[in-house]
Amino acid sequence: MLTVHHLNNSRSQRVLWLLEELELDYAVRRYERDARTLRAPPELRAVHPLGKSPVVVDGERVVAETGAIVEYLLQRYGNGRLQPAADSDDALRFRYWMHYAEGSAMPPLVLKLISQRIAGAPMPFFARPIARRIARTLQAEVVDPQLALHLGYIDSELRRTGWFAGDAFSAADIQMSFPLEAAASRAPQPGLAAIADFLQRIHARPAYRRALERGGEYAYA
Repeated sequence: MLTVHHLNNSRSQRVLWLLEELELDYAVRRYERDARTLRAPPELRAVHPLGKSPVVVDGERVVAETGAIVEYLLQRYGNGRLQPAADSDDALRFRYWMHYAEGSAMPPLVLKLISQRIAGAPMPFFARPIARRIARTLQAEVVDPQLALHLGYIDSELRRTGWFAGDAFSAADIQMSFPLEAAASRAPQPGLAAIADFLQRIHARPAYRRALERGGEYAYA
């Protein structure tokens, strides 16, 4: 049986959701973030050397990285589901968004989180104004403009059909869910109606709701 090594409030929620959409049997081993550092517990290193989640174990195979896991599960168990036909134009869009999610959408969101944590981190009183000024400057001049650029682009793309790879729901929508949920939580932007509609529709899917029940705490839903 497939086993998902799942960390709360993490990218691994997407893997649970995909498995529910594919109606596959799987087990979940849950891990909790450190309440202070938000890091994964050291026990995950026994599963994969980097000690991060998600990791899927399928027999003797250990598969890490969300995009690689999604591709593996679709190839092995998908039977053509949740992906466009290989020779279609939508297949190229599918591949693009599968890589865009982590390669382009997530970096400014990670920088946003880091700069926010720097601004509120405990430090000597004399260093606090300098650190906060650096964090504010980073957000105002780099992070926030990049987030606005990317989210505006994503919103315009979603206006085409409501989905990322053609006119039907696919695993690309699952892959893109985490950066958009994180953005709604960390950097909400007014006026992005297509993104708001997308999030509302995916959160209403029965498989999404079942995945939440299996995974436990997930602040971004």
